[in-house]
Amino acid sequence: MVYGLQDVLFLRQMLESSQAEDRYKQVERQKLEAMLGLCEITTCRRQVLLSYFGEPDHPPCGNCDTCLEPVPVWDATDAARKALSAVYRSGQRFGVNHVVDILLGQETDKVLQNQHQRISTWGIGKELDRNQWRSVFRQLVARGLLNVDAEGHGVLLLNDRCRGLLRGEETIELRKDPRIPSGKGKKDYRSAARRDRANPAMRRLEPAEENLWEDLRALRKRLAQEQDVPPYVIFHDATLMEMVIYRPQTEQQMRSLSGIGERKFDLYGEAFLALIEEHQTAPNAWVRPV
Repeated sequence: MVYGLQDVLFLRQMLESSQAEDRYKQVERQKLEAMLGLCEITTCRRQVLLSYFGEPDHPPCGNCDTCLEPVPVWDATDAARKALSAVYRSGQRFGVNHVVDILLGQETDKVLQNQHQRISTWGIGKELDRNQWRSVFRQLVARGLLNVDAEGHGVLLLNDRCRGLLRGEETIELRKDPRIPSGKGKKDYRSAARRDRANPAMRRLEPAEENLWEDLRALRKRLAQEQDVPPYVIFHDATLMEMVIYRPQTEQQMRSLSGIGERKFDLYGEAFLALIEEHQTAPNAWVRPV
């Protein structure tokens, strides 16, 4: 399922601006939340579907996309709190683009006009780029931690469900989204993603990623020589490429990559995690553009 922030906002706006009775809107709201939850889920989709229809006690199916290719996630607690705080500090009167401008410290006309360069959340989110922040907001809206105004202007509003997160009583993990470079649409992105899965070596790497890729291959070669086995016995190229893309930082994140089970991690995981850590130059490393 490929959808974006504007889809989420549009669906919520349509629902809230409907002239239907409150009882009907409540039912439709629950359906929408269930659908968005299925889109954003990082665990077995079949479990979620069966649970929705009253069958909660099923094991993971092992056949859906999230079972076959576990979704990489990241600890987004700090980013989510920054996003929610920026919505609050700006008066809950603006849409996503303006709030992202605040987080990135962009001195746009709208920021200067409202003097938002003076609020405490201005410029506190430079560790993420614009697309990453939009992904954060999309997932917060999809999870019901942010509301959208009913008038159709896309204004973001806090609600009671986000209180625990803002108070430091809860944490949150979000999925890591591939970043789509400017000028590349969803169709182009999907084609590139299919191409990269078929042949990871064709992925266009940035210089920093190229360095990590070469160092991972060198480490694999050294281990293979020490054990007198072919390099692919250690890890396939596709697995190394996922390390470059997702930058796992923990055992759980590493074992969510394809080709890394318990035995492979026990044998090689710590060495590769240490190498990736050496290349981490910024917090919350995300998927790079394809």
